[in-house]
Amino acid sequence: MIGIVNYKAGNSHSVMNACGKIGIECKYISAKKDFADISAIILPGVGSARATMDSLEELNIIPELEKCVLKKKVPFLGICVGMQILFEHSEEDDIDCLGWIKGNVVKFNNTKVRVPQIGWNKLSWKRDDTFIKGLNANEYFYFVNSYYVKPANDDDLLAVANYDGEFCAMIKHDNIYASQCHIEKSGPVGLTVLKNFCEEAVKNVSK
Repeated sequence: MIGIVNYKAGNSHSVMNACGKIGIECKYISAKKDFADISAIILPGVGSARATMDSLEELNIIPELEKCVLKKKVPFLGICVGMQILFEHSEEDDIDCLGWIKGNVVKFNNTKVRVPQIGWNKLSWKRDDTFIKGLNANEYFYFVNSYYVKPANDDDLLAVANYDGEFCAMIKHDNIYASQCHIEKSGPVGLTVLKNFCEEAVKNVSK
């Protein structure tokens, strides 16, 4: 069972619909009791870093998320803002985030490119991984973002894109995956990534 965090600032319904298209069993999680039978967690995101942090704090599920992801090593996938808040600090709202991964979130230079970035952009893989199994080089994914992550450790980079310079598009850190692009809105390639994540998570539980 895949748990999709359902909070005010997220787009959990889009992710739920995407999981339905690929036949993945999932449910919404928004309270401590909901974490009991899940094999992986997906944290969707739209909007701002502060709204996301405030909403998670209001639900009082950050301690349970940290217990599952950081201690039990439950596979985790963050999408868009759900990726950004995994890091230490965001320039958006000048807010401290979860700090699970070292690095910060910065804004695109709006004197050089249109901000936010909206539309399709090409990804380049930095290494092989089951998360991107079955994809070709230079696949296109859908983005809506004004900010992007700068990981402190280049080893966390899984994919990059270019928008007035190279920026982090996907990361892998231990059991944590995250995508700046909206994989749930990226057509067949996005559904492939989502299916890879969910199937690998279920496989790990059955071992």
